[in-house]
Amino acid sequence: MAVAIGGAVALAVAMGIGRFIFTPILPFMEADLGWSKSDSGLVASANYLGYLFGALAAAWMRLPGGARYWFLSALLASALTTAMMAVVQGMTVYLAVRFASGVSSAFVLVLASSLVLARVMRVGRPGLFSLHFSGVGSGIAVTGVLVSVLAASGAAWPAFWLAGGALGVVGWLLAMRLVPAGDDEADDPSVSRQHMGALEEPMRRLIVSYGLFGFGYVILATFISAMVRDTPDIQWLESSIWIIVGLAGAPSVAIWTVVARRWGYGFTYVAAALVQAVGTLICVQGTAPAVIFGAMTLGGTIVALTAIGVIHARNLTPHDPRLVLGLMTGAFGLGQVVGPIFAGLIGDATGSLSWALAGASLALVGCAVLTPGGLPTSSSSVR
Repeated sequence: MAVAIGGAVALAVAMGIGRFIFTPILPFMEADLGWSKSDSGLVASANYLGYLFGALAAAWMRLPGGARYWFLSALLASALTTAMMAVVQGMTVYLAVRFASGVSSAFVLVLASSLVLARVMRVGRPGLFSLHFSGVGSGIAVTGVLVSVLAASGAAWPAFWLAGGALGVVGWLLAMRLVPAGDDEADDPSVSRQHMGALEEPMRRLIVSYGLFGFGYVILATFISAMVRDTPDIQWLESSIWIIVGLAGAPSVAIWTVVARRWGYGFTYVAAALVQAVGTLICVQGTAPAVIFGAMTLGGTIVALTAIGVIHARNLTPHDPRLVLGLMTGAFGLGQVVGPIFAGLIGDATGSLSWALAGASLALVGCAVLTPGGLPTSSSSVR
């Protein structure tokens, strides 16, 4: 339980804050810095490009000093790069800092998840993995509340980044205490690499599917707050829309895990992808009910899809969990890099994010179609 809680704190810092605090801060930066949607998409994609590099590095690198050392170092780097956004200036520097933040967040996700998964599986408590992943949604909710409170007090956007970084340091201290070193850390995945020349066909399909998921979710996740601010009829939602995403995300893994145990992880992954596809497409309407529904489906599926996809991958292949996590996260990261750039260009060209959201919805449908083992089963197990 302590390790799962420590993992949840780590994901709250690296993912909920380090990666996703950009979304509620984005409208304020656009207004103050005069960014276009293309500029916003570029900064978002820099973070996701770093995430891609970090995921692949975390999967393939030797880790002298142990996985826990690298995990905690990356977690501290995530907190510090969050705070740095408050004091640096210029587009080039913003891109560099967000790239570094993406690298660190990917290291945290891959290493923390492999450490936690190994422990909970060893003691026969796979349900605790959902507690670990609940940290993402909890962190998102915290960023929404943090930005809303600071904005209401009249603080400028640099203060939002500083506050996020300070919370990250606190989380780092907690994770350091809760996640101990173990004798089963995979510091050298070279043995598994020797057998990865020909990935099984179902695993290849799942990796592509995971990449489409990354592309599909990230467009709404990046621009939902800015979309609310840019739509006069729903501007009153600006302070709460990201909180809705986070609150929907916190219990989502536990809920979807119940479905997975009954109907199978492949089926649950497909169902969650289609739910998110519907919610993303409905957001095109731009009304308050539509955007609230989209926020709820985004939060209620994004973390679950991430976790269920990882568990489904573990069931499909016998390879080292760290390596599989890295390959999956790398495909996911590639989709995230392309998504914001695509949405920004389409948004600037058409004056609306509607076509970009429609494209995201279509990608999520493709994610569902490509998923191996997507038919319901009477039961499911995790090795």
